Amino acid sequence: MLNIILMGPPGAGKGTAATWIREDFHLPHISTGDMFREAMASGSPLGEKIRKIVESGGLVSDELTCELVKERLSRPDCQEGYLLDGFPRTIAQAEALKKMGEEIKRPLVAAINLACPAEILVERVTTRRVCPKCGASYNVKTLKPKAEGICDLCGAELIQRKDDNEEAFRTRLENYRKSTEPLLGYYREAGLLHEFDGTLPMGNLKVELSAFLRSLL
Repeated sequence: MLNIILMGPPGAGKGTAATWIREDFHLPHISTGDMFREAMASGSPLGEKIRKIVESGGLVSDELTCELVKERLSRPDCQEGYLLDGFPRTIAQAEALKKMGEEIKRPLVAAINLACPAEILVERVTTRRVCPKCGASYNVKTLKPKAEGICDLCGAELIQRKDDNEEAFRTRLENYRKSTEPLLGYYREAGLLHEFDGTLPMGNLKVELSAFLRSLL
């Protein structure tokens, strides 16, 4: 089973990689943000708890987040594998994931990290443009749309996110380093960490990562 998590700092290319991993290996792409939105829309008791916390500006606890993740990973579409994105973010969540994986017999088999130096990440993010309508992502230097400033997919006008400026992004990187990078040591010690060069062109990265994922099957 391809039970994997995708890790890496903001701007490392996780979103693009997750898209083709999902399509090529037919894995459900599971992110905590999507799970929160789905739960709140469902009107379930757990969803209502989360909705009240989010609407009040609070942070959803590890306990509720892990409960939601366990429910999602227990569904039939995860029987042959899953791709977790954005979870776990802390050692405590990683321990919880290990426990729930054993309980539902869907243990993690690999933690994939896309490594990339800070200066390259800053350049990538500050030159990134996104479509506010369909979410497609472009880059004014390396991945230009066919028509300047216009999304290839839906024709909407591209924007730069407010937090895609250097000062804000460096703050995000520092927060990532403090809270999430310890997970690399955790998974390295567990023998589950597999690192890939996030500076590679996406086509080259896809070849390397696809070969690794096929080796797990």
